[in-house]
Amino acid sequence: MQRIAGPSQEAPAQELIDAGFAWEIADAPLLHHGLNVADLGHVLDLRARGLVPDDATRDLLTVLLDAYATDPADFPYHAEYGEVYNSRERVFVDRIGRSAGWLHAGRPRREAARVALRLLLRKQVAELIASFARFAATTSAVASEHASTFMPDQTYLQQAQPSTFGHYLLGFVPPALRDSDRLLRALPEVNRSPGGAGCVNGSRLLDDRNRIADLLGFDDVIVHTRDAMWQTDTFIDVLATCVSAVANQAKLSEDLEIWSSQEFNYVDLAGPYTRASVLMPQKRNPYSLSIIRGASGVMIGRLSGFLAVVKSPSARSDNLIFAYGEIPRALDFARKISALTAAVVETLTVNAERMSSELDRGFSQATDLAEYVMLSAGIDYRTAYLIAGEAVRRASAAGLRGRDITSALLDEAAQEIAGHGLDLDDAELATALDPRLIVATRTAQGGAAPEEVEAMARDFIAEAECLERAATDELERYRNQERKVVDQAKAVAAGDST
Repeated sequence: MQRIAGPSQEAPAQELIDAGFAWEIADAPLLHHGLNVADLGHVLDLRARGLVPDDATRDLLTVLLDAYATDPADFPYHAEYGEVYNSRERVFVDRIGRSAGWLHAGRPRREAARVALRLLLRKQVAELIASFARFAATTSAVASEHASTFMPDQTYLQQAQPSTFGHYLLGFVPPALRDSDRLLRALPEVNRSPGGAGCVNGSRLLDDRNRIADLLGFDDVIVHTRDAMWQTDTFIDVLATCVSAVANQAKLSEDLEIWSSQEFNYVDLAGPYTRASVLMPQKRNPYSLSIIRGASGVMIGRLSGFLAVVKSPSARSDNLIFAYGEIPRALDFARKISALTAAVVETLTVNAERMSSELDRGFSQATDLAEYVMLSAGIDYRTAYLIAGEAVRRASAAGLRGRDITSALLDEAAQEIAGHGLDLDDAELATALDPRLIVATRTAQGGAAPEEVEAMARDFIAEAECLERAATDELERYRNQERKVVDQAKAVAAGDST
């Protein structure tokens, strides 16, 4: 059987429209703006090279400027006309006839979509940098306010050591700053131009790919033309960082959800971030925390889904067909979740009295007790650990607190463990067992001493503000470059020959 080459003369099957084109058209609102800017830039580039007649150039720029000014919801995208680019072409042909055909010169529809995607993603990544930085700054500020709000820190939901709520909360800031910095370092890769790559090996019409890159405000070109069309690792990098950032916030949310329970009563969410039960009138559910926690799973799914489709052989459309919608939606979701988490933290009510009473009621000073025994009695730490543990066991069985442990109780434990007493001073022992004085000793870098927490918070806020400024500057640069493209297109469309 002779294999038939060339495009089919038959209309696309309805099944393909329903399952394929309709899927892609659903992403049109996301790509609409970027496609308009990409098309304007492409026409201006072709004009500068003398490749398009002046009347066709004006026709194209006029219809593209009209599309640029049209909300995507009002643009006539229709799945039966094909995917997003083909659907747009049908509209342009209806309006300006053969002049629309010049838009194809030197550029496949795939390239237009790749450029549009990066125009969108560079903006989203910059917004994410700012959003993660704002979460870091907000959390640092609240942590500083609670640098002296004493509480028992926990591991495995068990009391671990005396600390403060400020020190605990500040632990979520460095990961947010690192993720923000990762995105800032990834931004130049996102903001590289695939323009001029042609299908796989470039175009004879576009011998200088830097022209379209400069016109659209890209930092550089993606050098290898095949890589320009099919690379996915940059997107994986950005998605993975977003997963990391949301997972960090989900950890915080899980803790706060537990601590906002009646049983813990450590914190309380502001009313606007809760939701009532329609059945049980007493309920005040921390609904926002459930959203943040669930978002982590959603983001993991988005990353996993993208990894699943990019594993196909090279130069396959399914690598990125599904990315046009999935990646922008994932990044937008991560930004909204970060803003929600920051707002929850900023409006949180902290029950300092409850935290303080739990600190006094428990045995979180046991590690410091073992160290005190080691230093005062001149015995090895392992033996001191066993003595302290036995003293804690006896005190808890007697209904005592950690602060109630006496030298006599330690002597009894030491006799059993080491075969001799310790003869410790009760006044010194009482100081060693005071959880607030223990926190005050944590003055090493990164420790829980209030002054150290306040110093870290100031440094973190300064770093976050620097990251946010960098992101804001990039966003302004993108906006300015886009305005230049649009203004130039308007001038040419109006007949300005310069």
